[in-house]
Amino acid sequence: MSEETPATLSIAVIAGGLSLERDVSLRSGTRVAAALESQGHDVTLLDVDQHLLDTLETARPDVAYIALHGRMGEDGTVQGLLELLDIPFTGPDARASAASWDKAVAKGVWRRAGLPTPDWVSLSSDAIRDLGAARILPQIVQRLPLPLVVKPAQGGGSMGVGYVNSAEQLTDALIGSFRYHPVAVVERFVAGVEVAVSIVDDQPLPVVEIELPDEGGEDVHYDFAARYTPGGVTLHAPARLGETVLKNVTEVAVAAYRACDARHVTRADMIVDPGGNPWLLELDTSPGMTETSLLPAAADAAGETFAALCDRIVRAAVDH
Repeated sequence: MSEETPATLSIAVIAGGLSLERDVSLRSGTRVAAALESQGHDVTLLDVDQHLLDTLETARPDVAYIALHGRMGEDGTVQGLLELLDIPFTGPDARASAASWDKAVAKGVWRRAGLPTPDWVSLSSDAIRDLGAARILPQIVQRLPLPLVVKPAQGGGSMGVGYVNSAEQLTDALIGSFRYHPVAVVERFVAGVEVAVSIVDDQPLPVVEIELPDEGGEDVHYDFAARYTPGGVTLHAPARLGETVLKNVTEVAVAAYRACDARHVTRADMIVDPGGNPWLLELDTSPGMTETSLLPAAADAAGETFAALCDRIVRAAVDH
């Protein structure tokens, strides 16, 4: 904490919103607000509605904690408005948020930076409807050998994600993805261990491993239900990987964070293949803060309480 930063801050925790992740955002925001109040701060929990800007402009909080998930909260919209109001806020700025929010854009940034991310192509519903792009789907399978993952280019919570094990499944997976966003990322599937590295105030926290339940040989994925249902997965922090692999995973996560000009709080999601190689999947610029979320688990593994974590994030936003 800098000498200029007061011990007690007025904080607006912005949560809710209009995205499909509204309920999760409210859970995150309510929990963050309570934690910051326990640290002695003056906290107001704000939902996103037509009065948000008027409320912020009148209240003029010292800092806004963005607990929004999904559209408007992670795509740079709210960030841009807060910049216009000259109110400090947690997480990356509007430009970096917009770039990180789009999975294809973020992957392009990482590829140019020489960071490992699975090969991919992007395909829009407009291209299929207006340009006859359905005829080139076989070329996608040739370029990106099966199996594949199809996901909305923008969106969170693993909603709209489909897995393709045969060429015949690609069309249905694209249709499922287009329900959530008009552009889909078709990505080479990488088998391995799912991990996440949270970075707070430029410092990486312990790597968290997501262990999925054994469903008798059936494919199980880290989907929306698994993320937010208590007991849906088992989290291991630090991850059960060798020291060299953990070091490499952390270094790649920090490099991805810096390549996207992130700040304050961000989480890199990756797959570690059987050879111990990490593959970047996406960057979450407003990580969940619920009881089952990955960032609080990482902080706990580092010996940091949830309240101290929230306090550190807001002070990073005020100090920088």
